[in-house]
Amino acid sequence: MSSAEQHKEKLMHDLNLVIRDAEELLKNSEQQAGEGYKSAKAKFEHTLKNTKAEIARLEEAVLTKAKDAAHVTDVYVKENPWQSAGIAAGVGLLVGLLIGRK
Repeated sequence: MSSAEQHKEKLMHDLNLVIRDAEELLKNSEQQAGEGYKSAKAKFEHTLKNTKAEIARLEEAVLTKAKDAAHVTDVYVKENPWQSAGIAAGVGLLVGLLIGRK
């Protein structure tokens, strides 16, 4: 897994935690009074709902792209088995050399 993918997964995890904590905060603040508070709470709930929907959409898009990339890779490997084996061997050699230097 690449560093960028790890950062994306951590970001998604953190966003989900923020959403969960915000929902819990809203539940625990039901006894607060005042029209300004109620208006701010309604706006925040709307924003939270939209954020959850956007995260779900982004997760679906990432999953779709990953499946597409896996399919394209599978097709390429089946159509070019020797080139794929050569590339894999080259990458393995490079990784081995890099690990051996340390």
